[in-house]
Amino acid sequence: MSIVSIRRQHGMTLIEVMVALLIFGLTGTAVMKAATENLSSVNQLQDITFATFVANNRLAQLHLEQEWPIRNNQKGDMEMAEVTWYWQQTVTKTQEDDLVQVRISVAVDAEYQQMVTDVVSFFGKPSTSGGR
Repeated sequence: MSIVSIRRQHGMTLIEVMVALLIFGLTGTAVMKAATENLSSVNQLQDITFATFVANNRLAQLHLEQEWPIRNNQKGDMEMAEVTWYWQQTVTKTQEDDLVQVRISVAVDAEYQQMVTDVVSFFGKPSTSGGR
């Protein structure tokens, strides 16, 4: 009669360890890529937010000036969040004589090659009477 010995395995084989490391490595790489993309989009959202603030400040300035007609192709810059933002104002006539469309485009460079946002608003001709 032969004695058959049953061996129990008390650990992982080298192949199992290598497969586990491969899975861990791929998962780690995917997590790092997702985190990097998230940080990139957060910075982009921050830039869009500040650029929108700059455009809205310019529109508020136009509203307070109550100048008519509003001048076209005005340019300027504004410091916000330790960044110089460059804005450009474009005025377009509408079908109504007393109404114009004003577009404020904001960029991070003076040549307007890297546009961040556009904000559009409409302005009516200020009333000539003294009351508002």
